[in-house]
Amino acid sequence: MTETIVVKIGSSSLTSEEGGLNRERIAFFARELAALHESGRQVLLVTSGAVAAGFRKIGYAARPKIVHEKQAAAAVGQALLMQAYQEAFASYGADGGIGVAQILLTRADFSNRRRIQNAQLTIEELLKQRMVPIINENDTVATDELKFGDNDTLSALVGNMVKAKRLVIITDMDGLYTEDPRKNPAARRIERVDQISDDILSIAGGAGSSVGTGGMRSKIEAARIAMRGGIPAFIGRVVEPGDLMLAVDGNGRGTYFDTSLHNLPMKKQWLGFHSMPQGRILVDEGAERALLLGGKSLLPAGIRAIEGDFHPGDVVEVCNLRGETLGRGVVNYAAWQAQAAAGLSSEEVRRRVEVVRMEVIHRDEWVTLKA
Repeated sequence: MTETIVVKIGSSSLTSEEGGLNRERIAFFARELAALHESGRQVLLVTSGAVAAGFRKIGYAARPKIVHEKQAAAAVGQALLMQAYQEAFASYGADGGIGVAQILLTRADFSNRRRIQNAQLTIEELLKQRMVPIINENDTVATDELKFGDNDTLSALVGNMVKAKRLVIITDMDGLYTEDPRKNPAARRIERVDQISDDILSIAGGAGSSVGTGGMRSKIEAARIAMRGGIPAFIGRVVEPGDLMLAVDGNGRGTYFDTSLHNLPMKKQWLGFHSMPQGRILVDEGAERALLLGGKSLLPAGIRAIEGDFHPGDVVEVCNLRGETLGRGVVNYAAWQAQAAAGLSSEEVRRRVEVVRMEVIHRDEWVTLKA
């Protein structure tokens, strides 16, 4: 079976700090991706860079922060970005070069099973025809509430959607370190991770560069999404010819993330990573232990607060009293029923609240997201 590889390249790798495209770097990455393509693999590129490429062209002095200005810059920059990729890939392959295709997605697309199935079928046909799909978030229509936040997350969702052999997230650091190596020269690179714990997330740091939005932490979060879908991930540098092939083959400059303990069925992948929660349920420590350690359903007795207006069959997020997300589930209660039943024993619920099922969220309709 043909291997499918998803590669994510961020703004800082494609543009300058001052804005505008770095054509030399785009040509380099096209050469690396073309080598993968010509090895017989199917290649998808998840790219950032539209806003960074467009804000100077539109006349802004710095990367904009107001939503409609960012969207305008993205509209200009996306065209420049695709033109640059098309020209770069034209130098490789036969019959006028390797063909590329633009696909723009939003968070809302992934929450709608029919729309994401259509996107999946389109991508599969493009790959079958030996094209390189180039995927970006549709920044011109995405709102802050419905954005991925960065294309690291988008790349992981795409990887799961196409059942990729590997996700490669390219960054300006050669993997995850025990500490920031720019501050502590004694910091050690972590070669392999088989479980992303809170400790791993805490050493991943925060912000990205001035031209991008994703720091190391967002890349680790993306690796976790990929791992839960059974997709191994790599985070590291691609700076020399052949580095991308080495990364795909398991010999790259970076950190590898295993999948052996984390494979989720497709239904729970959708629930955990694609669905859009319609509310939140806050639970006590007993309910937290039951959900995370006991494999139990969520009962009314463990509920402490309800947020949002949801209905039976909706997806909700479940958090502990510290506000940490524990997971997501499909609720059997409307918000008003959950509010009325909160903190009550099963016997009290039967007497006071009209419900179809005792479980607020059945364990079969639950996915854990906390490490």
